Amino acid sequence: MKEILATGLIGLSLAVSGYAHAEPVKIGVITTLSGGGAGLGIDMRDAFTLAIEQSGNEEIELVIEDDAQKPELAVQIAEKMIQSDKVDLMTGIIWSNLAMAVVPNAVAQDVIYLSPNAGPSVLAGANCHPNYFNVAYQNDNFHEAMGQYANQDYKNTFILAPNYPAGKDSLTGFKRFYKGELAGEVYTQVGQTDYAAEIAQIRASGADSVFFFLPGGMGIAFMKQYAQSGVDIPVMGPAFSFSQDILPAVGDAALGVKNSATWAKDLDNEANKAFVEAFQAEYNRLPSVYAAQSWDTANLILSALSKASVKDKEAFRAALKEADFDSVRGEFKFNTNNHPIQNVYIREVVKEDDVLTNKIVGTAFEDHTDAYAEQCSMQ
Repeated sequence: MKEILATGLIGLSLAVSGYAHAEPVKIGVITTLSGGGAGLGIDMRDAFTLAIEQSGNEEIELVIEDDAQKPELAVQIAEKMIQSDKVDLMTGIIWSNLAMAVVPNAVAQDVIYLSPNAGPSVLAGANCHPNYFNVAYQNDNFHEAMGQYANQDYKNTFILAPNYPAGKDSLTGFKRFYKGELAGEVYTQVGQTDYAAEIAQIRASGADSVFFFLPGGMGIAFMKQYAQSGVDIPVMGPAFSFSQDILPAVGDAALGVKNSATWAKDLDNEANKAFVEAFQAEYNRLPSVYAAQSWDTANLILSALSKASVKDKEAFRAALKEADFDSVRGEFKFNTNNHPIQNVYIREVVKEDDVLTNKIVGTAFEDHTDAYAEQCSMQ
């Protein structure tokens, strides 16, 4: 594998084995490597590069660039990758507003894009495209699972999320399955760090629970301030609010919190055990859900490369659609809209050997599909 970074060229000498189509393949990776969301993008990049390295396919060249969580910068990088770098595939975007800025134009230029995270509803439904594959989820999915879970114990939940596509999909997903009342519904600013006003609203709302989706630094800030506020109302959220990358910063305030995901490090399958071991050995930290999704994205690409040439778009799309790889999530298959059909689990934040992490405590959905596939023309 060759990896091109903004800072230079790194050559890796690896043996090639098992690839029927050993040909140069250039993959553009646009992800967030600086700013408050950097931890998410770093986990994405690290898992992706490690999977490619371990494959032994030295014909793959990665062009990795930092979008700094800015849509306009992501668009510029994407155009450079398509027009100048001549990438064959693209991946890497974490944030849905960046995905909406980049993906429609990229796939229209006949570039195949594989999402390792962002899953905005419009790309799953009306604007689905044969060149767009989401290897993670559709944005609503984790939140739908928490709406289902909340019905067990709560009847008056306060919900909040950032005001961008994933935030809107988040609360839409939660409400799709939640049957109780809403004590409040608030959209915060993307990148917000002060949640005093929102916490005051929660305190005064009469809520018996709080569901929030605040990924990266936003979630860290909210949880720290919430713990300090003395408000004693249980919180819950999707994996993004309690992901491995942010738990150390949140601290013990996260203990016992329930959250939803399609993956956890204790999922009992050989692919997952190998992934967790390899990631921890390489980076001396536990992987997050972002890393797990990125690892699967890389291995999906590798599986398709073993069957078809990336230059033959129709054959390569068909090879991707087969999803013939060992997912860390266990069984994995694509729906008609190129989004996963998969289980969604309920996890609990626990402490193991003084390290905060998540363990699976239940299953919210089996073979769950997204709500937008029927709007997709690819039937």
